[in-house]
Amino acid sequence: MTTRIAILVFEEVDLLDVGGPYEVFLTASRLAMRWGSPAPFEVAVVGVTGDPVTAYGGMGLVPTHTVAGLGSIDVAVIPGAIDINRVAADESNRDALSALVSAAAVATSVCTGAFLLGDAGLLDDRPWTTHWEDVDDLAARIGAGHATRARWVDSGDVVTAGGLSSGMAMALHMIDRLEDRDLAVATARQIDYDWDPEDGVG
Repeated sequence: MTTRIAILVFEEVDLLDVGGPYEVFLTASRLAMRWGSPAPFEVAVVGVTGDPVTAYGGMGLVPTHTVAGLGSIDVAVIPGAIDINRVAADESNRDALSALVSAAAVATSVCTGAFLLGDAGLLDDRPWTTHWEDVDDLAARIGAGHATRARWVDSGDVVTAGGLSSGMAMALHMIDRLEDRDLAVATARQIDYDWDPEDGVG
């Protein structure tokens, strides 16, 4: 059974927050097919509209789907941004996030994407993480009781990752969780990424 992954994109999104998990899940599917199995993951890049967005630094990204036309998904990936407050203030971004996480069995975030989950109340009464230099800011916003500085934190239906490349570590953890450890380890080796499956919480 194929797991559908939806990665949200918006103006000024952090490129590695999007591209890291995207490449990890695609590589896992490629390896599985090489071994004679069906692709375990289908990855959609989802925009509020179908229009291209500009990532931080100027690179353009073209969504493969719109939120309205996406259909059912299993995992939502919410990336971060340098100016996360500006992203959070955009009502269309908030609506898109709400639609995605409502449709998904698991909501995940990368880096400051945790601020968007926190604003939506999805981090209440559960452990979470974000970029190490932003943990205190998010704790001041939603409460410090469950803040951690782990590489990723899995609390069941919400999984948060630390800064930037931690999104790749989180995606590998999700492969481990949803498929198996062997595929996660092989994927990390294929992309030449130093991944420790014990480097998270939960």
